[in-house]
Amino acid sequence: MLRRADALLLWFEGASERDYIGEPVSQLAHALQCAAAARQAHAPEEAVLAALFHDVGHLAGAGLPEMDGLGVVDHEGIGARLLEDAGCSKAMAELVGNHVAAKRYLCFHDAAYRAKLSEASRQTLAFQGGPMSADEAAAFEAHPNFRWILALRSWDERAKDPKA
Repeated sequence: MLRRADALLLWFEGASERDYIGEPVSQLAHALQCAAAARQAHAPEEAVLAALFHDVGHLAGAGLPEMDGLGVVDHEGIGARLLEDAGCSKAMAELVGNHVAAKRYLCFHDAAYRAKLSEASRQTLAFQGGPMSADEAAAFEAHPNFRWILALRSWDERAKDPKA
């Protein structure tokens, strides 16, 4: 298990020098801030780890199709598969795999949320399918980890502070 954990952490090598796609922090700072927010919320360990690794698909997907310079297309799916292949829990991979769906859900459900998105996040929304439809939102609400998926999205949005 330790060898698998080391392999996952290697994805963060050099991440302090990689910008977080149009945001004022590095990939590493974003990941650490997101995980710290999960810990502050007393989230379960799987949710804290999902917060740390939620954008690993951007790091692992180098060379794959991008969203006009704003990160890797389907980074959430790439990250979820990477975590599954590394032996992480299904729940952890599902949280990572659904954090973009949470953005789409919140944009459908809450106009104020959509208005507060950063410019980079607004631009990527179009690549990610735009706001959900009512049918998509209803299906998404039935997900067994719905609460933690939305929590991860909240931590993700807050994890962009250049002074943290």
